[in-house]
Amino acid sequence: MEQKMPKISTELRKDIVRVPKIIREATGIQIFGRRIRSIIFTTDIAIIRNTDADAVIAVYPFTPHPAITKSIIEAADIPVFSGVGGGLTQGERSTYMSMFAEAQGSIGVVLNAPTSVDTVQMVCRVVDIPVVSTVTSKLTPIDEKLAVGVKIINISAGKDTAKTVRYFRENYPDLPIIATGGPTEESILETIEAGANAITHTPPSNGELFSRKMEHYRQMEIDKKD
Repeated sequence: MEQKMPKISTELRKDIVRVPKIIREATGIQIFGRRIRSIIFTTDIAIIRNTDADAVIAVYPFTPHPAITKSIIEAADIPVFSGVGGGLTQGERSTYMSMFAEAQGSIGVVLNAPTSVDTVQMVCRVVDIPVVSTVTSKLTPIDEKLAVGVKIINISAGKDTAKTVRYFRENYPDLPIIATGGPTEESILETIEAGANAITHTPPSNGELFSRKMEHYRQMEIDKKD
């Protein structure tokens, strides 16, 4: 007889940010014995504490700062991939950020697509966690980065993400690939079928979530009045 998986929650924790169920179709990437298929893309601590995603990817459009990395890792109860620069931030600063992220408990560090091979090599030499290199198109060069120690690529190519995943999967059959899934279950499934092992999901903003909550409260008041 097939057993069902027991589910346990509480009244206070039932209203969480859930990632699309279709992501479970992905194979996942096993890192230090932990299988990761769904990765939520946010730096919002409130969302990070209230999600069913397997991990969080914490990258942001500013120079990486230890205080931000520390706050996210301390707040999270799931593994964190920490952004350590590679665009504006290069060389020793990215290296120090990577060491700090590992010391704080990151499961991996993420470098931006423009990161030089020299910086990639410096980071790979000093950390004992996976170094993730971001890919923005089929034109992103990765051979030299893989050669110096990159373990995973993170594909974020907009509307061409599935095509880009397929291109890299055909050329690198065994390479672990994280990719953005897009806004619909169809686009997520297309990305998985193209060869992505794990999917990043962008959740609604804190403001959007709170707006929904307030609308629910208003409706409760209307129902109570009626």
